[in-house]
Amino acid sequence: MKKFFLSAAVLLALNSTANAELIIGFAGPLTGGSAALGDQSRNGVNQAVADINEKGGVLGEKIRVQFEDDAGDPRQAISVANRMVAEGIKFVIGHQNSGASIPASEVYAEAGTVMISPSSTNPMLTERGLTNVFRTCGRDDQQGIVAAEYLLKTYKDKKLFIVHDKTQYGLGIAEEVKKGVNAGGLVEVGYEGITVGEKDYSALISKIRETNADVVYFGGIYTEGALIVRQMRESGMSAPFLGGDGLFSSEFAAIAGPQANGSTLVTFGSDPTKNPAAKDVLKHFVDKGVNPEGNTFYAYAGVQVIAQAITAVGTADAGKVAEKIHSGMAFDTVLGPLRFDEKGDIKKLDFVFYKLENGKFVEN
Repeated sequence: MKKFFLSAAVLLALNSTANAELIIGFAGPLTGGSAALGDQSRNGVNQAVADINEKGGVLGEKIRVQFEDDAGDPRQAISVANRMVAEGIKFVIGHQNSGASIPASEVYAEAGTVMISPSSTNPMLTERGLTNVFRTCGRDDQQGIVAAEYLLKTYKDKKLFIVHDKTQYGLGIAEEVKKGVNAGGLVEVGYEGITVGEKDYSALISKIRETNADVVYFGGIYTEGALIVRQMRESGMSAPFLGGDGLFSSEFAAIAGPQANGSTLVTFGSDPTKNPAAKDVLKHFVDKGVNPEGNTFYAYAGVQVIAQAITAVGTADAGKVAEKIHSGMAFDTVLGPLRFDEKGDIKKLDFVFYKLENGKFVEN
């Protein structure tokens, strides 16, 4: 019997093939004031990778995720982006906050890294002609229209007070709402900015009270929004409180307290848990005791888009993958079929209102 011996080089090559993996980066706020939103997306990415790997991975390679915390801070986001680029990562799910995503995207653009944000809604993210930047969520100029139309329909002859947190996201969505209601003949009685991280909003609430506002719109994240509405209710103000997708978290209800029930409305994408395409994935989350709220399914869909695009082109070449995502291909995702336009936005308007009821946001 002949014996065959493999050289060290051949053994190394075989071992490398056996252990081949596709690394996808995740970037988002895992600490800080918007950490709950980062957790949503992390849950989505983890489950998507587990499901894809269980079916054999992508082109025979298992996916591994490198998680990075940017704390929702623009400067940390740039550092995270530079670190992942330096390590050769070509695909990133993130970032979450628009203020972090926009500067980080410049780093990825220079390196040719494909970036898919599950939650950054500021239009500027995809308005700069960056061919490698995408999002699975909608835009604030879409979200703002939905909110403005509701305000014009419900409060046309009432007094509106607008508040924002001065961030690219919060100020951006507030500006879109202001533009929309002004165009419809409703002029706000107040327009105030707050500082992220503040705890005492008594001065702001006094200003709102002085205007006799009938409704308050807030552009910002759940942390500050919940404190504002809680302190409004504690001071005896019952004006309805409206906001955007940055409020969509169970943490909002926990901080705001029961007095926010029934009088808090937020815009977000239509409930993905009701989509037949998400049925099996929803069961996976439920079995693990994970609440797939907010951005969870949007992050899951981002991984699906990357995996399907790589499979379609037959290579993990980021440039070719970006071209395929732009090609008009329909990606089968937990959000339903997704197609992307030339800017990197999804080709559908997908914002509806949710009302806070019994501590949960329910599609209105």
